[in-house]
Amino acid sequence: MVLLGVNIDHVATLRQQRKGAVPNPVHAAQVAEENGADGIVAHLREDRRHIQERDIRLLRQVLNTPLSLEMAATPAMEAIALDLQLQRVCLVPEKRQELTTEGGLDVVGHKARLKKMIGRLTAKSIEVSLFIDPDAKQVQCAQSLGAYAVELHTGRYADAPEGPAQDKEFTKLLLAADVALGSKLRLHAGHGLDYRNVRRVAQIPGMEELNIGFSIIARAVFTGLGPAVREMKELIH
Repeated sequence: MVLLGVNIDHVATLRQQRKGAVPNPVHAAQVAEENGADGIVAHLREDRRHIQERDIRLLRQVLNTPLSLEMAATPAMEAIALDLQLQRVCLVPEKRQELTTEGGLDVVGHKARLKKMIGRLTAKSIEVSLFIDPDAKQVQCAQSLGAYAVELHTGRYADAPEGPAQDKEFTKLLLAADVALGSKLRLHAGHGLDYRNVRRVAQIPGMEELNIGFSIIARAVFTGLGPAVREMKELIH
């Protein structure tokens, strides 16, 4: 059964527009849990544009499901992950000017630095996944670095128009997934998945977890968060 991780970043995005206390992303995480989320995902960006460190500390205390912290591969973020004794982190690329994560982490190009960081995190029993493009070399490198899992970047698949263009991107996901399974890596995916395109990705052989945020929060504006989470959960099953 494919697990659903609900990303709550955009609840915090709305809160930060007024620099106030509502809507509370911690409360959103609890609602998501109550309605079937198998885990909660939050990206603590270096510029703190949405999720704040206090949110992560509170989530660490109140959640009943796993918390996965998305973070840049920097010493400052590594220190926070170690201090909080998190169960899971996902290393992602990060640029200050981007609206959202634009692609996968280049693990091949940063192999030496990442290997040391992953070693320090795993030594403290923190599971490390790497958010990468669906590319065989990136997947194979992730395995050599000691990663627990790879999360395949599904953005290009999600953005492609239905038909041959989307089929081409889906084939890349299939091939990368096959390499990941052959490398004994746990298989996750996310970015841009919504209520129209998610089912196909959920059916990829070996897929264990989908991490989805924006489309669920957008649907929640009209339906409420609970129904939005339940509907997504039904689709991926």
